[in-house]
Amino acid sequence: MIYGANLLVDGSTGLAKRLKVSDLIIGLTIVAFGTSAPELVVNLVAVGKHGSTDIALTNIIGSNMINTYIVLGMAALIFPIASQKSSRRLDIPLSIIAPILVLVLTINDVLEMREGMVLMIFFLWFLYSTIKNAIRFPEKLVVESYKAMSIWKSVLFILGGLVILVIGAHMIVPAAVNVATNLGVSQDVIGLTIVALGTSLPELATSVVAAFKRNSDIALGNVVGSNILNVFFILATSAMVKPLPTYPSIKMDLIVTLIGSLLIIIFIYLNKERAIQRWSGALFLILYTVFISLRIATII
Repeated sequence: MIYGANLLVDGSTGLAKRLKVSDLIIGLTIVAFGTSAPELVVNLVAVGKHGSTDIALTNIIGSNMINTYIVLGMAALIFPIASQKSSRRLDIPLSIIAPILVLVLTINDVLEMREGMVLMIFFLWFLYSTIKNAIRFPEKLVVESYKAMSIWKSVLFILGGLVILVIGAHMIVPAAVNVATNLGVSQDVIGLTIVALGTSLPELATSVVAAFKRNSDIALGNVVGSNILNVFFILATSAMVKPLPTYPSIKMDLIVTLIGSLLIIIFIYLNKERAIQRWSGALFLILYTVFISLRIATII
């Protein structure tokens, strides 16, 4: 699935560059969607073919947990993660709102089409605001240089990437269900851990590489942007395909996700550099280890 996502991103960016789309817009849209493609395809296969709504929900919630506690934690340990003013004003507050909104929308123990549409409205507003701000203040953003690609090669990469993603999703969803059945545990635990980690690997790779290159603001933007996309686009799309009944521990999982988003803003404002320091990264990793250990211990 990671290979398929990379093919999809390479083909899409190559085609966009060939069509004279700016690197800025490519980075904010195509690349952002590409890193979240595994979560999207897994969810659509889970709810569309297998009816595994627990996996669809926990894949998103678990991915956001891993993005915050593991991806940011590991990246911060490598190099302190700086933050941009735009992230502090828009992205991080919206990532805090996301789990709160899902808690409110699932108060009747199901996420239906109308709730999915509410989430999608938030996503469209976020996309509009992000592109508008990026066009107004382009000098504040670090923009990668994307290379043009021939149209036939771009189309081949895009189609190949999509096919591989779908094949991977058709393998991972029934495999996760089988693991849950054989171990005698609920699907939500498998979705929260194994499936979520698998679909979050692109974000992990991108953020860790960015940290090693000391492009730490890219690491933070990648994680927070992915968390927003997961809830307001992927979860919204999944709910509009099929109603998603909640699972027993969803409130606790969403609260842990909320705490992670709150810790990001707290850690940033604890220092003048407005950065997530190494000790904060270590704390993220410790907190996730404690939570997931307690979560698994309750089912043993």
